[in-house]
Formats: sequence, C-alpha cells, structure tokens
Amino acid sequence: MKVLPFLFLPPRLPRLPGPRLSTALLGATVLELVVLTAHLAAYPFGLTQERRTQERRAPGLPTGPPTLPGSPAAERPVVLLHGFIDNRSVFVLLRRALARHGRRHLASLNYSPLTRDLRTAAELLGRHVEEICARTGQREVDIVGHSLGGLIARYYVQRLGGDHRVRTLVTLGTPHGGTAVAPGAGLHPIVRQMRGGSPLIEELRLPAPGCRTRFVSFWSELDQVMVPVGTACVDHPDLDAVNVRVTGIGHLALPVHPAVATAVREALESQEAREGTEPSSGTSSVA
Repeated sequence: MKVLPFLFLPPRLPRLPGPRLSTALLGATVLELVVLTAHLAAYPFGLTQERRTQERRAPGLPTGPPTLPGSPAAERPVVLLHGFIDNRSVFVLLRRALARHGRRHLASLNYSPLTRDLRTAAELLGRHVEEICARTGQREVDIVGHSLGGLIARYYVQRLGGDHRVRTLVTLGTPHGGTAVAPGAGLHPIVRQMRGGSPLIEELRLPAPGCRTRFVSFWSELDQVMVPVGTACVDHPDLDAVNVRVTGIGHLALPVHPAVATAVREALESQEAREGTEPSSGTSSVA
C-alpha cells in the first residue's frame, strides 16, 4: 500500500479576536432590525403634529373633563415624547395599549430635529404641557419619554419647575448620565449635550431639593445606544426614582415591547402617596 507523504486538508483558520455573540444579544439584534423596519414604514405618518380635539360640553358644566370614580389616572393626560431624529409614530403601539386600559387623554408631541439646544426643547415641552392642562382641565400630566425625549422631560421637570405639573416621568433608554455616542454623531449640538460630562449633564447633577415628580427609568443591558448601559438609570440623591431593568431587548424595542408597555402602564397607574414622603431610590426588573 502506498503511503501519501501528506494529507490534503484545508488549513485551519485562525480564531478571530473579540467576544462571542451571545444568544440573547443575537435575538435582541434581530428584534431591533424588525422594529427598525416597521418604524421606517410608519415614520412618514408621524411627521406632522397630531390633531388636537376639543371636548364639547353642555353650557353650565364645569370646564374640566368628567371624572370617573376611583380612576384619577384615567383622567390625567399622558404626554409621549420621542427620541433623536424620530417622531410620534414610535409610540403607536404604546399609545394603543394605554388607550385600551382607560387612558382618555394621550398627546404625542413632535419636536424639530433642527433643535440645537435641549433646553429650548424643554421650554417648548413646558408650553405644550400648560396647553394640555388648560384644554383637559387637569392640574398634572404624566410623561413618557424615549431616549432623548426622556432627557428633555427630565430637564423640564428638574430645572424649569415642571415638577409642579408632572406627576410621573417614565423614561425609556434615556442617557441620564450621558452616553459615549459615536464621534461622528457629535457634529449635532444636541447630541453633544447627551455625552457624558457635557455641561447639560453636569447641570442635571446639581441639587434638586423638593422635586415632586416620581421618576421610573427603564434600562436594558442590551441597549447598544447607552454606553455604558447604566447611564440609563436615574442616580440623584434628591429624586424619587425607581430604575427598572429590562432583559432581552435593545434600544429601539423599548417603546414597542408588550412587556414594557404593561410595566409603563402599571407605573403610571401607581397610586403611591407623593406628599410627605422622602425621595427614594430602588430597582426592579421586566423580563
């Protein structure tokens, strides 16, 4: 028998450096692509501001809307505020979920992507909130903000006196501590304000004694926009804040995931006493 001097085997390829892609991260990435595709399709429908309807009332009735017994949360308006280079279409599913569970006043606001200062956007939000309160006859609103929208709302609450109007502020993937975004994205002034150590982020670290708003911050360990991921948590000694850990999803899925929608609704419906309590900090999780 003839013996071959060598075998014709393919050469062994070197192992590429870097961490292995976990199953959870792979699943979250696929979901992010699905959400992105669906959102791009819906995006054109959210470019304009939504119509504002004025409720009709019979002469002699109070200017405020009718109150449902035992459901103050149903009457309190919810303001939905989108993230950077986005619009109100991102909240279509969350808005439907809140409406199905009795929320009567829902307002999805757009702010211009040309806005160059987050403070200006926060001032505009304040004017919108005043208009919504006047239109609905309510003294307070709740706000749900995704990404940059949550930071705009926090600035309004913490630095512009908005805590007198906002009962609960829910943030979804918001860079409360600043995020290490891609260098190219820093060309936009408002993105530079979202970076860790920016003057605006440092301004939010200043004392906020007596702030009355309750904060609920949702963050995900698979959020690739928040760097590091812990930056999406509210960490301030003067704020009444709960940080909710979300597992298995990324940044874009936070406003559309059913489990998150349920948790957001429960946070808004919470009847915890606000006055006479000390600010608290806590954590929770959503699977």
